[in-house]
Amino acid sequence: MIQLQQVKEAAVRLHGQILQTPCVASRTLSDITGAQVFLKFENLQFTASFKERGACNKLAQLATPCNGVIAMSAGNHAQGVAYHAQRLGLRAVIVMPRFTPGVKVERTRSFGAEIVLHGDTLDEARTHALQLAEQEQLTFVHPYDDADVVAGQGTVALEMLQEVPDLDTLVVAIGGGGLIAGMATAAKAIKPGIEMVGVQTTRFPAMFNAIKGTHHPQGSNSIAEGIAVGTPGKIPLEIISRLVDDLLLVDEGDIEQSIVMLLEVEKTLVEGAGAAGLAALLKYPERFKGKKVGLVLCGGNIDPLLLAAIIERGMVRAGRLARIRVSARDVPGSLATITAMVAQAGANIDEVHHQRAFTNLAAQNVEIELVIQTRSRQHIADVLAQLTQAGLEAQMV
Repeated sequence: MIQLQQVKEAAVRLHGQILQTPCVASRTLSDITGAQVFLKFENLQFTASFKERGACNKLAQLATPCNGVIAMSAGNHAQGVAYHAQRLGLRAVIVMPRFTPGVKVERTRSFGAEIVLHGDTLDEARTHALQLAEQEQLTFVHPYDDADVVAGQGTVALEMLQEVPDLDTLVVAIGGGGLIAGMATAAKAIKPGIEMVGVQTTRFPAMFNAIKGTHHPQGSNSIAEGIAVGTPGKIPLEIISRLVDDLLLVDEGDIEQSIVMLLEVEKTLVEGAGAAGLAALLKYPERFKGKKVGLVLCGGNIDPLLLAAIIERGMVRAGRLARIRVSARDVPGSLATITAMVAQAGANIDEVHHQRAFTNLAAQNVEIELVIQTRSRQHIADVLAQLTQAGLEAQMV
């Protein structure tokens, strides 16, 4: 069991070794959600995640001499351990699931760590890491089920309450539970009335099930791979069951929307886990309305290809990217007429597909699919109306 004193001692060890990230108000997100939103930018850490807090606190207390450390991680804990092991002159071996995003694998390797890709899940990677730890006499650094790691993560709450003492609620993403367990330990000791709310994805609700006694099924993957944990930590579970007031579930689409919103509104890049807190505010606005809410943007390591797909899908949901189908006579100039009308309506064309064979239209007709950039859903309707008024059959696909 950890206490506030251990979190304070961790803060002393971390001083000068990590960034004390800003915790600032967001007027726009406050207007959107109806709560007073304060963002803790842990994605600005050197390894772009809060995880190096716990890793640094653990490594700083290792007895010497030490043969080295080993960890299992989907990426952020790996980078934290690798970076601080390199800084302290320790050998680091990191076991990662085979499908960990390439950006996290390469960044971890850049800190001098030895990378072992093994298994399809964190649990499989953990089993292999424990075997290697025994074989090579390495110190295992668990990403969340370790008192020193949990105490290190708790320093996030210390900093948030130093900057904004009158916060009503802290909303924190949960994977194994190390972050919220450490934060709840510190926050409840400093301000007993503060509300702690944890957020998990519907695809990985292990902590939610363990605390609430539910039996939501577990999925195989999530956009928030940083919190895609199948087995909650024993230490965090005990703390969360005592100190966390509520747990919420969010969907993949909620997280995607939040990633795009933070990029557009705050000009800040977060990964799926880092957007989970905002996703909860957007999904349950009445739950937080009028409260001073602190959100932890816990990580910013996201694969560029995944980010590109999320942005594009976000544009579709917002009505800023649309696919329309137009049927017309297959005569010279018909395509030029259609594209000119789309331009007159103020939309920009991304793609054009001219379909003759795979259609049920009469042989004299052609089906044209357009992907267009628009301003809003109303703008899409205006484009379709203009095409229809010209005697063309036009519809959303």
